[in-house]
Amino acid sequence: MGSVHSFEDRAVARLRARLGAAEEANQDLIAFARGHHGTVSAIHRAVLAVMESPNLAALTGTVTHDWPAVLNIDHCALAFPHEPGALHATRDSVASLDPVILSRAAAALPPVTVRDVARGHPLFGPACATVRAEALVRIDLASGDRGLLLLGQCRSPGLADCGGNELLRFLGQSLAAMIGGWRTGADS
Repeated sequence: MGSVHSFEDRAVARLRARLGAAEEANQDLIAFARGHHGTVSAIHRAVLAVMESPNLAALTGTVTHDWPAVLNIDHCALAFPHEPGALHATRDSVASLDPVILSRAAAALPPVTVRDVARGHPLFGPACATVRAEALVRIDLASGDRGLLLLGQCRSPGLADCGGNELLRFLGQSLAAMIGGWRTGADS
């Protein structure tokens, strides 16, 4: 006569392992949702802050000085066409920029580029030496001109898990709408 094998112990062990894996996946999903919600809220606060800017000079100051704290990053820089050439703003300065440099930099990029780097994009200015993760967001103006929003972190990895390209694209589109309005208005 054959022996009876009990599968109960192995089945219970497998069920416990599967339950543990499901619980871990559930916790990961909850952590992601909380992080995503925080990122969405930060992007919304950033957009509202620039909407409150009374002019283009205040907008550049908001982006370069206030956004790093709002977005929980280390550096923000902004470059966009502005008659008679282009404007480049960092935390340390606002200066003219050769529009050819801006045009080449923006044309070479997709709408959003998020990457780890050994050194940040030169448009970060002096801070480029400390940037190890960057998000380069193209600003597509209604006029067909392009600018760049640069977000940088001093640690890597940094921006790869910042909440997705769609949120960063929204940030760039919001800036494009506001910059475009001031460039064509009397307040530019």
